Amino acid sequence: MNQKLNVLEYLEESARHHPNHCAIIDESGAYSYKELLESSKRAGVALARFGATGRAVVIVSEKSFSTLIAMLGTLYAGGFYVPVDPNAPVKRIRNICSALNNPLVIDGRKSNADFLTRNRQEDLCLGAKTVVHLDSLFVSCTLNDTLSPSQIKENDELLANIRLSSIDVDPVYILFTSGTTGKPKGVVVHHKAVLSFIDSFVATFDIRGDDRIANQAPFDFDVSVKDIYGALAVGATLILIPRTLFSKPFELAKYLEIKNVTVMIWAVAALCLMTTLHALDGHDLSSVRMVLFSGEIMPKRHLDRWMKVLHEAKFVNLYGPSEIICNCMYHVVDRNRTYPYGIPLGTAFANREVFLLKDDGNLATEVGDVGEIYVRGSSLASGYVGMLNSQKNVSESFGFVQNPRNSLYMDPVYRTGDYAEILEGGEILYRGRRDNQIKHQGHRIELEEIDRTVERQDGVTRCRSVYDHKRNRLLAFYEGNVDEVLLAQKLRNRLPRFMVPSKVMMVTGMPLTKNGKVDRVQLMEESYIHG
Repeated sequence: MNQKLNVLEYLEESARHHPNHCAIIDESGAYSYKELLESSKRAGVALARFGATGRAVVIVSEKSFSTLIAMLGTLYAGGFYVPVDPNAPVKRIRNICSALNNPLVIDGRKSNADFLTRNRQEDLCLGAKTVVHLDSLFVSCTLNDTLSPSQIKENDELLANIRLSSIDVDPVYILFTSGTTGKPKGVVVHHKAVLSFIDSFVATFDIRGDDRIANQAPFDFDVSVKDIYGALAVGATLILIPRTLFSKPFELAKYLEIKNVTVMIWAVAALCLMTTLHALDGHDLSSVRMVLFSGEIMPKRHLDRWMKVLHEAKFVNLYGPSEIICNCMYHVVDRNRTYPYGIPLGTAFANREVFLLKDDGNLATEVGDVGEIYVRGSSLASGYVGMLNSQKNVSESFGFVQNPRNSLYMDPVYRTGDYAEILEGGEILYRGRRDNQIKHQGHRIELEEIDRTVERQDGVTRCRSVYDHKRNRLLAFYEGNVDEVLLAQKLRNRLPRFMVPSKVMMVTGMPLTKNGKVDRVQLMEESYIHG
Protein backbone atom coordinates (compact mmCIF):
# COMPACT_ATOMS: atom_id res chain seq x y z
CA MET A 1 0.00 0.00 0.00
CA ASN A 2 1.45 3.34 -1.09
CA GLN A 3 1.17 6.03 1.55
CA LYS A 4 -0.08 9.36 0.24
CA LEU A 5 2.18 12.36 0.73
CA ASN A 6 0.13 15.07 -0.98
CA VAL A 7 -3.62 15.80 -1.00
CA LEU A 8 -3.48 16.15 -4.80
CA GLU A 9 -3.18 12.37 -4.93
CA TYR A 10 -6.88 12.21 -4.01
CA LEU A 11 -7.76 14.15 -7.16
CA GLU A 12 -5.33 12.22 -9.34
CA GLU A 13 -6.59 8.80 -8.24
CA SER A 14 -10.25 9.74 -8.70
CA ALA A 15 -9.56 11.25 -12.12
CA ARG A 16 -7.65 8.12 -13.13
CA HIS A 17 -10.41 5.73 -12.04
CA HIS A 18 -13.47 7.86 -12.93
CA PRO A 19 -12.41 10.57 -15.41
CA ASN A 20 -15.91 11.31 -16.66
CA HIS A 21 -17.66 11.22 -13.29
CA CYS A 22 -19.06 14.57 -12.19
CA ALA A 23 -16.69 16.19 -9.72
CA ILE A 24 -18.08 19.69 -9.19
CA ILE A 25 -21.42 21.41 -9.66
CA ASP A 26 -21.65 25.18 -9.24
CA GLU A 27 -23.79 28.01 -10.61
CA SER A 28 -21.98 27.91 -13.94
CA GLY A 29 -22.38 24.19 -14.64
CA ALA A 30 -21.02 20.71 -13.98
CA TYR A 31 -17.42 19.56 -14.38
CA SER A 32 -15.89 16.10 -14.57
CA TYR A 33 -12.88 14.80 -12.66
CA LYS A 34 -10.88 14.91 -15.88
CA GLU A 35 -11.74 18.59 -16.36
CA LEU A 36 -10.94 19.39 -12.74
CA LEU A 37 -7.56 17.65 -12.92
CA GLU A 38 -6.50 19.19 -16.22
CA SER A 39 -7.62 22.69 -15.24
CA SER A 40 -5.88 22.44 -11.87
CA LYS A 41 -2.62 21.37 -13.50
CA ARG A 42 -2.79 24.23 -15.98
CA ALA A 43 -3.44 26.62 -13.12
CA GLY A 44 -0.44 25.10 -11.36
CA VAL A 45 1.83 25.85 -14.31
CA ALA A 46 0.56 29.41 -14.59
CA LEU A 47 0.89 30.08 -10.86
CA ALA A 48 4.35 28.53 -10.68
CA ARG A 49 5.46 31.01 -13.34
CA PHE A 50 3.90 33.80 -11.32
CA GLY A 51 6.15 32.75 -8.45
CA ALA A 52 3.72 30.77 -6.26
CA THR A 53 6.19 28.00 -5.39
CA GLY A 54 6.84 27.97 -1.65
CA ARG A 55 4.64 31.03 -1.25
CA ALA A 56 1.27 31.95 0.20
CA VAL A 57 -1.44 32.53 -2.40
CA VAL A 58 -4.33 34.60 -1.08
CA ILE A 59 -7.54 33.81 -2.98
CA VAL A 60 -10.22 36.48 -2.54
CA SER A 61 -13.25 34.94 -4.17
CA GLU A 62 -16.65 33.33 -3.69
CA LYS A 63 -16.64 29.55 -3.82
CA SER A 64 -16.89 28.23 -7.38
CA PHE A 65 -15.25 25.79 -9.77
CA SER A 66 -12.76 28.47 -10.82
CA THR A 67 -11.92 29.22 -7.18
CA LEU A 68 -11.34 25.54 -6.53
CA ILE A 69 -8.95 25.17 -9.46
CA ALA A 70 -7.08 28.22 -8.15
CA MET A 71 -6.73 26.44 -4.80
CA LEU A 72 -5.66 23.12 -6.30
CA GLY A 73 -3.50 24.92 -8.86
CA THR A 74 -1.69 26.61 -6.00
CA LEU A 75 -0.85 23.18 -4.60
CA TYR A 76 0.38 22.00 -8.00
CA ALA A 77 2.59 25.08 -8.11
CA GLY A 78 4.11 24.09 -4.77
CA GLY A 79 2.46 26.91 -2.83
CA PHE A 80 -0.26 26.98 -0.19
CA TYR A 81 -3.57 28.75 -0.50
CA VAL A 82 -5.25 31.22 1.85
CA PRO A 83 -8.98 31.54 1.08
CA VAL A 84 -10.49 34.90 2.02
CA ASP A 85 -14.11 36.03 2.00
CA PRO A 86 -14.50 38.56 -0.84
CA ASN A 87 -16.98 40.47 1.34
CA ALA A 88 -14.47 40.86 4.17
CA PRO A 89 -13.49 44.41 5.15
CA VAL A 90 -10.44 45.69 3.28
CA LYS A 91 -8.66 46.18 6.60
CA ARG A 92 -8.98 42.47 7.41
CA ILE A 93 -7.65 41.47 3.98
CA ARG A 94 -4.75 43.87 4.39
CA ASN A 95 -3.95 42.42 7.83
CA ILE A 96 -3.93 38.92 6.37
CA CYS A 97 -1.66 39.91 3.47
CA SER A 98 0.66 41.75 5.83
CA ALA A 99 0.97 38.70 8.08
CA LEU A 100 1.93 36.52 5.09
CA ASN A 101 4.93 38.54 3.96
CA ASN A 102 4.13 39.58 0.39
CA PRO A 103 1.83 36.80 -0.84
CA LEU A 104 0.65 36.33 -4.38
CA VAL A 105 -2.98 37.51 -4.57
CA ILE A 106 -5.73 36.09 -6.78
CA ASP A 107 -8.65 38.53 -6.88
CA GLY A 108 -12.02 37.13 -7.86
CA ARG A 109 -14.16 40.07 -6.77
CA LYS A 110 -16.50 41.47 -9.41
CA SER A 111 -17.97 44.63 -7.97
CA ASN A 112 -17.83 46.49 -11.30
CA ALA A 113 -16.22 46.49 -14.72
CA ASP A 114 -12.93 47.96 -13.53
CA PHE A 115 -12.90 46.02 -10.25
CA LEU A 116 -9.12 45.74 -10.13
CA THR A 117 -7.82 49.26 -10.52
CA ARG A 118 -4.30 50.02 -9.40
CA ASN A 119 -5.62 51.71 -6.27
CA ARG A 120 -7.61 48.64 -5.27
CA GLN A 121 -4.59 46.44 -5.88
CA GLU A 122 -2.54 48.53 -3.49
CA ASP A 123 -5.44 48.72 -1.04
CA LEU A 124 -5.89 44.98 -1.13
CA CYS A 125 -2.41 43.56 -1.03
CA LEU A 126 -0.24 46.16 0.70
CA GLY A 127 2.16 46.40 -2.22
CA ALA A 128 2.24 42.70 -3.09
CA LYS A 129 4.23 42.30 -6.28
CA THR A 130 1.84 39.91 -7.99
CA VAL A 131 -1.93 40.17 -8.34
CA VAL A 132 -3.78 37.82 -10.68
CA HIS A 133 -7.35 38.12 -11.94
CA LEU A 134 -9.24 34.90 -11.18
CA ASP A 135 -11.12 35.19 -14.48
CA SER A 136 -7.87 35.54 -16.41
CA LEU A 137 -6.39 32.55 -14.63
CA PHE A 138 -9.51 30.49 -15.33
CA VAL A 139 -9.46 31.32 -19.05
CA SER A 140 -5.78 30.45 -19.33
CA CYS A 141 -6.43 27.12 -17.63
CA THR A 142 -9.29 26.07 -19.87
CA LEU A 143 -8.06 27.25 -23.29
CA ASN A 144 -4.64 25.75 -23.86
CA ASP A 145 -5.52 23.18 -26.52
CA THR A 146 -3.11 25.01 -28.81
CA LEU A 147 -0.04 24.02 -26.79
CA SER A 148 2.60 22.17 -28.73
CA PRO A 149 3.88 18.75 -27.62
CA SER A 150 7.11 20.38 -26.44
CA GLN A 151 5.18 22.91 -24.34
CA ILE A 152 3.08 20.16 -22.81
CA LYS A 153 6.23 18.21 -21.97
CA GLU A 154 7.82 21.30 -20.45
CA ASN A 155 4.75 21.90 -18.27
CA ASP A 156 4.61 18.27 -17.13
CA GLU A 157 8.28 18.37 -16.18
CA LEU A 158 7.76 21.60 -14.22
CA LEU A 159 4.95 20.07 -12.15
CA ALA A 160 6.83 16.81 -11.67
CA ASN A 161 9.90 18.60 -10.33
CA ILE A 162 7.78 20.64 -7.95
CA ARG A 163 6.13 17.47 -6.64
CA LEU A 164 9.47 15.73 -6.14
CA SER A 165 10.65 18.53 -3.89
CA SER A 166 7.51 18.57 -1.71
CA ILE A 167 7.03 16.67 1.55
CA ASP A 168 3.98 15.82 3.62
CA VAL A 169 4.55 18.51 6.25
CA ASP A 170 4.47 21.30 3.67
CA PRO A 171 1.40 23.50 4.19
CA VAL A 172 -1.78 22.97 2.20
CA TYR A 173 -3.65 26.03 3.39
CA ILE A 174 -3.89 28.71 6.04
CA LEU A 175 -7.27 29.64 7.48
CA PHE A 176 -7.56 32.90 9.36
CA THR A 177 -9.87 32.85 12.35
CA SER A 178 -10.69 35.59 14.84
CA GLY A 179 -7.79 36.05 17.24
CA THR A 180 -8.10 37.03 20.89
CA THR A 181 -6.16 40.23 20.17
CA GLY A 182 -8.67 41.33 17.52
CA LYS A 183 -6.26 40.56 14.68
CA PRO A 184 -6.86 37.55 12.40
CA LYS A 185 -5.05 34.40 13.54
CA GLY A 186 -3.77 32.13 10.75
CA VAL A 187 -3.92 28.37 11.33
CA VAL A 188 -1.27 26.59 9.21
CA VAL A 189 -2.35 23.12 8.03
CA HIS A 190 -0.04 20.63 6.31
CA HIS A 191 -0.67 17.74 3.91
CA LYS A 192 -0.09 15.02 6.49
CA ALA A 193 -2.76 16.45 8.81
CA VAL A 194 -5.38 16.65 6.04
CA LEU A 195 -4.56 13.18 4.72
CA SER A 196 -4.74 11.67 8.20
CA PHE A 197 -8.11 13.20 8.94
CA ILE A 198 -9.78 12.68 5.56
CA ASP A 199 -8.74 9.01 5.36
CA SER A 200 -10.29 8.44 8.77
CA PHE A 201 -13.34 10.59 8.02
CA VAL A 202 -14.41 8.90 4.78
CA ALA A 203 -13.81 5.42 6.24
CA THR A 204 -15.68 6.13 9.47
CA PHE A 205 -18.78 7.46 7.71
CA ASP A 206 -18.58 5.42 4.51
CA ILE A 207 -18.43 8.41 2.16
CA ARG A 208 -18.77 6.87 -1.33
CA GLY A 209 -18.16 7.69 -4.95
CA ASP A 210 -21.89 7.85 -5.67
CA ASP A 211 -22.48 10.44 -2.94
CA ARG A 212 -23.54 13.98 -3.76
CA ILE A 213 -22.13 16.24 -1.06
CA ALA A 214 -23.89 19.57 -0.48
CA ASN A 215 -21.28 22.17 0.41
CA GLN A 216 -22.71 24.79 2.79
CA ALA A 217 -19.55 26.36 4.19
CA PRO A 218 -17.53 29.04 2.39
CA PHE A 219 -14.01 27.99 1.46
CA ASP A 220 -12.48 30.14 4.20
CA PHE A 221 -14.31 28.03 6.82
CA ASP A 222 -12.76 24.69 7.78
CA VAL A 223 -15.99 22.70 7.36
CA SER A 224 -15.39 23.05 3.61
CA VAL A 225 -12.17 21.02 3.96
CA LYS A 226 -14.28 17.95 4.72
CA ASP A 227 -16.49 18.66 1.71
CA ILE A 228 -13.66 19.25 -0.75
CA TYR A 229 -11.17 16.56 0.19
CA GLY A 230 -13.83 14.08 1.34
CA ALA A 231 -15.31 14.24 -2.16
CA LEU A 232 -11.95 14.09 -3.94
CA ALA A 233 -10.82 11.14 -1.81
CA VAL A 234 -13.65 8.87 -3.00
CA GLY A 235 -14.60 10.41 -6.34
CA ALA A 236 -17.91 11.84 -5.10
CA THR A 237 -19.75 14.84 -6.55
CA LEU A 238 -19.32 18.14 -4.68
CA ILE A 239 -22.23 20.55 -5.04
CA LEU A 240 -21.27 24.16 -4.27
CA ILE A 241 -24.48 25.74 -2.97
CA PRO A 242 -24.69 29.45 -3.91
CA ARG A 243 -24.32 31.76 -0.91
CA THR A 244 -27.51 33.63 -1.86
CA LEU A 245 -29.67 30.56 -1.18
CA PHE A 246 -28.89 30.72 2.54
CA SER A 247 -31.00 33.87 2.75
CA LYS A 248 -33.82 32.02 0.94
CA PRO A 249 -34.42 28.83 2.99
CA PHE A 250 -37.37 27.58 0.94
CA GLU A 251 -35.42 27.89 -2.31
CA LEU A 252 -32.49 26.21 -0.57
CA ALA A 253 -34.63 23.22 0.40
CA LYS A 254 -35.88 22.96 -3.19
CA TYR A 255 -32.29 23.13 -4.45
CA LEU A 256 -31.27 20.23 -2.18
CA GLU A 257 -34.21 18.23 -3.49
CA ILE A 258 -33.49 18.93 -7.17
CA LYS A 259 -29.78 18.11 -6.78
CA ASN A 260 -30.53 14.76 -5.08
CA VAL A 261 -28.13 15.53 -2.26
CA THR A 262 -27.03 12.51 -0.19
CA VAL A 263 -24.61 13.98 2.38
CA MET A 264 -24.76 17.27 4.28
CA ILE A 265 -21.77 18.39 6.39
CA TRP A 266 -23.17 21.62 7.77
CA ALA A 267 -22.81 24.14 10.55
CA VAL A 268 -25.51 23.92 13.21
CA ALA A 269 -26.66 27.48 12.53
CA ALA A 270 -27.41 26.67 8.87
CA LEU A 271 -29.53 23.67 9.85
CA CYS A 272 -31.37 25.75 12.46
CA LEU A 273 -32.08 28.46 9.88
CA MET A 274 -34.11 26.00 7.82
CA THR A 275 -36.08 24.53 10.72
CA THR A 276 -36.78 27.92 12.30
CA LEU A 277 -38.53 29.05 9.12
CA HIS A 278 -40.13 25.61 8.48
CA ALA A 279 -38.34 25.44 5.13
CA LEU A 280 -38.29 21.63 5.18
CA ASP A 281 -42.08 21.44 4.89
CA GLY A 282 -43.33 20.21 1.53
CA HIS A 283 -39.96 19.12 0.16
CA ASP A 284 -38.78 15.61 -0.60
CA LEU A 285 -35.29 15.24 0.83
CA SER A 286 -35.39 11.45 1.00
CA SER A 287 -32.14 11.24 -0.98
CA VAL A 288 -30.25 12.58 2.06
CA ARG A 289 -28.72 9.62 3.88
CA MET A 290 -26.45 11.44 6.33
CA VAL A 291 -26.27 14.81 8.08
CA LEU A 292 -23.10 15.72 9.99
CA PHE A 293 -23.22 18.91 12.06
CA SER A 294 -20.67 20.95 14.01
CA GLY A 295 -19.73 24.41 15.21
CA GLU A 296 -22.14 24.76 18.12
CA ILE A 297 -24.42 22.73 20.37
CA MET A 298 -27.32 21.43 18.27
CA PRO A 299 -30.62 22.40 19.97
CA LYS A 300 -32.60 19.20 20.52
CA ARG A 301 -35.86 20.58 19.12
CA HIS A 302 -34.18 21.56 15.85
CA LEU A 303 -32.51 18.15 15.62
CA ASP A 304 -35.85 16.45 16.25
CA ARG A 305 -37.41 18.34 13.35
CA TRP A 306 -34.65 17.29 11.00
CA MET A 307 -34.84 13.69 12.16
CA LYS A 308 -38.60 13.64 11.66
CA VAL A 309 -38.25 14.81 8.06
CA LEU A 310 -35.22 12.59 7.31
CA HIS A 311 -36.49 9.56 9.19
CA GLU A 312 -34.02 7.16 7.55
CA ALA A 313 -30.94 9.35 7.66
CA LYS A 314 -27.95 9.08 10.01
CA PHE A 315 -27.16 12.16 12.10
CA VAL A 316 -23.69 12.77 13.51
CA ASN A 317 -22.42 15.36 15.99
CA LEU A 318 -18.85 16.44 15.14
CA TYR A 319 -16.49 18.26 17.48
CA GLY A 320 -13.15 19.96 16.99
CA PRO A 321 -11.69 23.40 16.23
CA SER A 322 -9.76 24.36 13.09
CA GLU A 323 -6.45 23.63 14.81
CA ILE A 324 -7.13 19.88 14.90
CA ILE A 325 -8.16 19.31 11.27
CA CYS A 326 -11.07 19.20 11.13
CA ASN A 327 -12.64 17.28 14.01
CA CYS A 328 -11.30 15.04 16.72
CA MET A 329 -14.51 13.48 18.07
CA TYR A 330 -17.88 12.30 16.76
CA HIS A 331 -21.13 10.87 18.07
CA VAL A 332 -23.71 9.08 15.93
CA VAL A 333 -27.13 10.15 17.20
CA ASP A 334 -29.25 7.29 18.59
CA ARG A 335 -32.88 7.86 17.65
CA ASN A 336 -34.01 5.85 20.68
CA ARG A 337 -32.19 8.05 23.23
CA THR A 338 -33.71 11.13 24.83
CA TYR A 339 -30.38 12.83 25.63
CA PRO A 340 -31.58 14.65 28.77
CA TYR A 341 -28.14 16.23 29.28
CA GLY A 342 -27.47 17.01 25.63
CA ILE A 343 -25.76 15.20 22.78
CA PRO A 344 -22.27 14.00 23.82
CA LEU A 345 -19.11 14.77 21.88
CA GLY A 346 -18.61 11.05 21.41
CA THR A 347 -15.60 9.01 20.36
CA ALA A 348 -12.17 10.17 19.22
CA PHE A 349 -11.29 9.60 15.57
CA ALA A 350 -8.55 7.07 14.87
CA ASN A 351 -5.00 8.11 15.86
CA ARG A 352 -6.18 10.98 18.05
CA GLU A 353 -6.12 11.24 21.82
CA VAL A 354 -8.56 13.44 23.71
CA PHE A 355 -8.18 14.01 27.43
CA LEU A 356 -9.57 16.39 30.05
CA LEU A 357 -7.52 18.26 32.62
CA LYS A 358 -9.22 19.69 35.70
CA ASP A 359 -8.43 23.19 36.95
CA ASP A 360 -5.99 21.70 39.45
CA GLY A 361 -4.00 20.14 36.60
CA ASN A 362 -5.04 16.56 37.32
CA LEU A 363 -6.56 14.24 34.74
CA ALA A 364 -10.37 14.06 34.77
CA THR A 365 -11.27 10.37 35.07
CA GLU A 366 -14.37 10.04 37.25
CA VAL A 367 -18.04 10.46 36.37
CA GLY A 368 -18.96 14.08 37.00
CA ASP A 369 -15.41 15.40 36.59
CA VAL A 370 -15.18 18.58 34.53
CA GLY A 371 -12.01 19.50 32.68
CA GLU A 372 -10.59 21.37 29.73
CA ILE A 373 -10.27 19.43 26.48
CA TYR A 374 -6.76 18.73 25.16
CA VAL A 375 -6.08 16.96 21.86
CA ARG A 376 -3.02 15.32 20.38
CA GLY A 377 -2.51 13.28 17.23
CA SER A 378 -1.48 13.21 13.59
CA SER A 379 -3.99 15.80 12.40
CA LEU A 380 -2.74 18.62 14.60
CA ALA A 381 -2.02 21.82 12.66
CA SER A 382 1.53 23.15 12.35
CA GLY A 383 0.70 26.21 14.44
CA TYR A 384 -0.17 29.85 13.82
CA VAL A 385 1.30 32.32 11.37
CA GLY A 386 3.90 34.39 13.22
CA MET A 387 3.86 32.14 16.27
CA LEU A 388 7.66 31.90 16.29
CA ASN A 389 7.92 35.67 16.55
CA SER A 390 5.60 35.92 19.52
CA GLN A 391 5.81 34.59 23.04
CA LYS A 392 2.15 35.35 23.71
CA ASN A 393 1.09 31.82 22.82
CA VAL A 394 2.91 30.53 25.90
CA SER A 395 0.61 32.39 28.24
CA GLU A 396 -2.64 32.25 26.27
CA SER A 397 -5.58 30.44 27.80
CA PHE A 398 -5.67 28.05 24.84
CA GLY A 399 -3.54 27.16 21.81
CA PHE A 400 -0.61 24.93 20.85
CA VAL A 401 1.27 23.91 24.00
CA GLN A 402 3.56 21.20 25.31
CA ASN A 403 1.65 18.18 26.61
CA PRO A 404 1.34 18.94 30.35
CA ARG A 405 1.45 15.19 31.04
CA ASN A 406 4.83 14.73 29.34
CA SER A 407 8.07 16.37 30.48
CA LEU A 408 10.51 14.04 28.70
CA TYR A 409 10.35 15.23 25.08
CA MET A 410 8.56 17.63 22.75
CA ASP A 411 4.93 16.50 22.52
CA PRO A 412 2.65 19.23 21.15
CA VAL A 413 -1.03 19.23 22.00
CA TYR A 414 -3.86 21.64 21.34
CA ARG A 415 -5.47 23.20 24.39
CA THR A 416 -8.96 23.93 23.12
CA GLY A 417 -10.35 26.32 25.72
CA ASP A 418 -13.46 24.11 25.86
CA TYR A 419 -14.77 22.46 29.01
CA ALA A 420 -16.39 19.03 29.08
CA GLU A 421 -17.82 16.65 31.67
CA ILE A 422 -17.44 12.88 31.97
CA LEU A 423 -20.80 11.09 31.98
CA GLU A 424 -21.84 7.57 32.89
CA GLY A 425 -20.30 5.08 30.48
CA GLY A 426 -17.33 7.38 29.82
CA GLU A 427 -19.07 9.69 27.35
CA ILE A 428 -17.93 13.32 27.24
CA LEU A 429 -20.45 16.17 27.31
CA TYR A 430 -19.54 19.67 26.12
CA ARG A 431 -19.92 22.20 28.92
CA GLY A 432 -18.86 25.45 27.27
CA ARG A 433 -16.01 27.78 26.45
CA ARG A 434 -13.50 29.15 28.92
CA ASP A 435 -14.27 32.56 27.45
CA ASN A 436 -18.02 31.96 27.97
CA GLN A 437 -17.43 31.35 31.65
CA ILE A 438 -18.15 34.48 33.66
CA LYS A 439 -18.17 35.62 37.28
CA HIS A 440 -21.49 37.05 38.49
CA GLN A 441 -22.52 37.85 42.05
CA GLY A 442 -19.47 35.94 43.27
CA HIS A 443 -20.37 32.77 41.35
CA ARG A 444 -18.69 31.19 38.35
CA ILE A 445 -21.29 30.65 35.63
CA GLU A 446 -21.16 28.88 32.28
CA LEU A 447 -23.40 30.64 29.79
CA GLU A 448 -24.09 27.36 28.01
CA GLU A 449 -25.74 26.00 31.17
CA ILE A 450 -28.26 28.85 31.01
CA ASP A 451 -28.77 28.15 27.29
CA ARG A 452 -29.53 24.48 27.94
CA THR A 453 -31.99 25.26 30.72
CA VAL A 454 -33.90 27.76 28.59
CA GLU A 455 -34.00 25.34 25.63
CA ARG A 456 -35.65 22.69 27.81
CA GLN A 457 -38.69 24.92 28.32
CA ASP A 458 -41.78 24.39 26.19
CA GLY A 459 -42.05 26.84 23.33
CA VAL A 460 -38.30 27.48 23.04
CA THR A 461 -36.32 26.17 20.08
CA ARG A 462 -32.95 27.85 20.67
CA CYS A 463 -31.31 30.12 23.23
CA ARG A 464 -28.05 32.03 23.54
CA SER A 465 -27.20 34.02 26.65
CA VAL A 466 -24.67 36.82 27.09
CA TYR A 467 -23.14 38.71 29.98
CA ASP A 468 -23.34 42.49 29.94
CA HIS A 469 -20.17 43.57 31.75
CA LYS A 470 -21.08 47.25 31.52
CA ARG A 471 -24.34 46.78 33.42
CA ASN A 472 -23.34 43.65 35.34
CA ARG A 473 -26.31 41.58 34.17
CA LEU A 474 -27.20 38.35 32.39
CA LEU A 475 -29.31 38.43 29.24
CA ALA A 476 -31.01 35.52 27.44
CA PHE A 477 -32.14 35.63 23.79
CA TYR A 478 -34.39 32.88 22.47
CA GLU A 479 -36.26 31.71 19.40
CA GLY A 480 -39.72 30.27 19.94
CA ASN A 481 -43.32 31.18 20.67
CA VAL A 482 -43.49 31.31 24.46
CA ASP A 483 -44.24 34.66 26.11
CA GLU A 484 -41.20 36.48 27.51
CA VAL A 485 -42.81 37.13 30.91
CA LEU A 486 -43.97 33.52 31.27
CA LEU A 487 -40.54 32.19 30.32
CA ALA A 488 -38.83 34.47 32.81
CA GLN A 489 -41.15 33.16 35.54
CA LYS A 490 -40.29 29.56 34.65
CA LEU A 491 -36.56 30.28 34.78
CA ARG A 492 -36.84 31.71 38.28
CA ASN A 493 -38.07 28.28 39.38
CA ARG A 494 -35.44 26.32 37.48
CA LEU A 495 -32.21 28.27 37.91
CA PRO A 496 -30.31 29.41 41.00
CA ARG A 497 -31.05 33.06 41.73
CA PHE A 498 -27.58 34.19 40.61
CA MET A 499 -28.07 32.50 37.21
CA VAL A 500 -31.50 33.94 36.39
CA PRO A 501 -31.20 36.37 33.45
CA SER A 502 -32.08 39.97 34.22
CA LYS A 503 -33.85 40.13 30.90
CA VAL A 504 -35.28 37.48 28.57
CA MET A 505 -35.84 38.55 24.95
CA MET A 506 -37.50 36.77 22.05
CA VAL A 507 -35.79 37.11 18.65
CA THR A 508 -36.96 36.03 15.22
CA GLY A 509 -33.48 34.82 14.34
CA MET A 510 -29.97 34.66 15.72
CA PRO A 511 -27.27 36.87 14.16
CA LEU A 512 -24.39 34.82 12.82
CA THR A 513 -20.66 35.29 12.57
CA LYS A 514 -19.00 34.76 9.18
CA ASN A 515 -18.22 31.19 10.25
CA GLY A 516 -21.89 30.40 10.82
CA LYS A 517 -21.92 30.51 14.63
CA VAL A 518 -24.31 32.59 16.71
CA ASP A 519 -22.80 36.04 17.24
CA ARG A 520 -23.15 36.78 20.96
CA VAL A 521 -21.45 40.16 20.53
CA GLN A 522 -24.13 41.24 18.04
CA LEU A 523 -26.83 40.03 20.43
CA MET A 524 -25.32 42.25 23.09
CA GLU A 525 -25.35 45.25 20.76
CA GLU A 526 -29.00 44.62 19.92
CA SER A 527 -29.82 44.60 23.62
CA TYR A 528 -28.45 48.15 23.88
CA ILE A 529 -30.54 49.26 20.91
CA HIS A 530 -33.72 47.92 22.50
CA GLY A 531 -32.83 49.15 25.98
